[in-house]
Amino acid sequence: MEICVCVKRVPMVGGAIVVTPDGLDVDTTMAGFTVSPHEECAVEEAVQIAERLGGSVTVLTLGPPHAADQLRDMLALGAGQAMLLQTDGAEWGAVATAAALADAVGERGFDLLLFGNEAADTGGYQVPVRVAHLLGLPCVTGIKRLEVVAGTDGSAERVVAGREYAGTEETFDVPLPAVVSVKEGINLPRYPSLPGRLRAKRATIETVELGPQAPDGLVKQRLRVPAASGAHSELLGSGVDAVPALVRLLDDLGVFR
Repeated sequence: MEICVCVKRVPMVGGAIVVTPDGLDVDTTMAGFTVSPHEECAVEEAVQIAERLGGSVTVLTLGPPHAADQLRDMLALGAGQAMLLQTDGAEWGAVATAAALADAVGERGFDLLLFGNEAADTGGYQVPVRVAHLLGLPCVTGIKRLEVVAGTDGSAERVVAGREYAGTEETFDVPLPAVVSVKEGINLPRYPSLPGRLRAKRATIETVELGPQAPDGLVKQRLRVPAASGAHSELLGSGVDAVPALVRLLDDLGVFR
């Protein structure tokens, strides 16, 4: 079974978000990079399927030359091949990204295209659906359970995918080839082994240089960082002297009503 997993290079979370002076991008000068958690789970799911049924796993990303580092991280988890659609580093929109990905995978005969449900930075939820539309493939999103079903000849024929909704599970029976986006929690990604890291370091990454992205009709106006919350603390006193102030505070909060 031939599986392709599309991943995205995103800034690591946890640090302060700073917008560039022109207000059009996030300043990532001091940021580390990784792949989205949903996409790491997608790679793990693909590797598990290949381990059970045979076949290969290819990881694909669109981004600057440094995005090869994230591809090598995924190779260390067990993917067999990697492909970089190399850009000049500018952020690509969902329309242009989907078009480039569809062009890259369209003639390669993959049985299953796996995505993370959404990127950790933009949270757009668009690329998997757009790729499926461009390729004319069935698409299911938000998946937390995935089973590959073989046909009478033993080859993979369809997938049974489940997702959680309103306290229950929706199940989809989809013929292959198909596009599936998975959510974090579908599995627990493994830690890369030392042999896996060494193999990833030596691996050759297929690189396709892309020109400027085609206009997609979308114009970014500006970015802004939401204002921080106004939470604060107040020292009411010490020991029994603080009791009257505490009682007044609880009364103001409506605890005694």
